[in-house]
Amino acid sequence: MPHPMNISEAAEAAGLSPKMIRHYEQIGLVAAAARTERGYRQYSERDVSVLRFIRQARDLGFSMAQIAELIGLWSDRSRASRSVKALAERHVADLEQKMRELAAMKQALEQLVASCHGSDDPQCAILDGLAVHSPAAREPASPQAPGVPRLPAPRRRSPSGAATRPATRAQAPALAVTSHADLMAWTRQLRVAG
Repeated sequence: MPHPMNISEAAEAAGLSPKMIRHYEQIGLVAAAARTERGYRQYSERDVSVLRFIRQARDLGFSMAQIAELIGLWSDRSRASRSVKALAERHVADLEQKMRELAAMKQALEQLVASCHGSDDPQCAILDGLAVHSPAAREPASPQAPGVPRLPAPRRRSPSGAATRPATRAQAPALAVTSHADLMAWTRQLRVAG
């Protein structure tokens, strides 16, 4: 019978870092490792096989939730392979959608880059393009920072799930990170305008 591995040995055998293994245990993706009397983790060959499975699934871009489902299917000898195939097909469709979105973002960015002279002149078509298509460009500048447009306040979710805005501008931060959906809408507008 092979002797148990410590976390460093298991990490090396699975192609992961010890930190990732501890993270997977903390989130419940894998069962907590057995412990020695001194409290050191010990991993069996089966544990390492599960860790390799997770690494390979992550390499293919599966989410943690999908990996948990895959592990459940892998462990279930009475599973139907159609369930595994359906999960993988959904993941392929998600990847194709992300690829389309990334291609649109790349095209919009390439148009901005092509329009910039990249000289010592402060005039920058990239910054102008970002400002023109930003909803904040239509708002008056902040009194504290003349000439700098204020970005829209971040959207919040009400208990019913509807998107809401803060009641006043004073409650909103001066800068807010836009969501992926907002960014995609902006790149589509840029493509149409270009």
